[in-house]
Amino acid sequence: MTNTRSTYRAAVIGVSSGGWNALKTILGVLPEDFPLAIMVVMHRHPHSDDYLEKSLDNDCAVRVKQADEKESIISGTVYFAPPNYHLLIEDIHTLSLSVAQAVNYARPSIDVLFESAAYVYGDTLAGLILTGANNDGAGGLKKIKDMGGLVLVQDPETAEASAMPRAAIAATDPDFVLPLGEIGAFLKDLVRDS
Repeated sequence: MTNTRSTYRAAVIGVSSGGWNALKTILGVLPEDFPLAIMVVMHRHPHSDDYLEKSLDNDCAVRVKQADEKESIISGTVYFAPPNYHLLIEDIHTLSLSVAQAVNYARPSIDVLFESAAYVYGDTLAGLILTGANNDGAGGLKKIKDMGGLVLVQDPETAEASAMPRAAIAATDPDFVLPLGEIGAFLKDLVRDS
């Protein structure tokens, strides 16, 4: 059954292989006054710098930054998990970073972010799995669905690496499976009337 709720407060995105192009495509169409906060886990090398965030911040109207410990979540901002840190959402709508053990061989783990966000935001959360070469995020996306949130998956046919979207589709019944080129516009429409 499709979630038809019109009031969302946050979105979470999980992405791995091929993520740079996918994120640029989606975030690039969002307006400066986009009303949701977006938290992103992208698998990358543990010693990566913040070039990705700075480049996207430069190219996109929404603010893009690396998440900081105990930072308050602000709408219209895209927060990336720093390399080698899990990103979690706390009950008081702040961000938390953790160096706990890897989950699904990944730190940051998409599942860790998605599950913590599902408990905090419930049915006001939208979760999105994009291109990737493993199954991280499938369990977390199911948790978002179980808590009443909206579940979106990139059409595997449009993904540079289709394993992650396919695993997400197998784990839960997505509300929408969309080609990459339509996801940004979908997110804008999703919040237009909220």
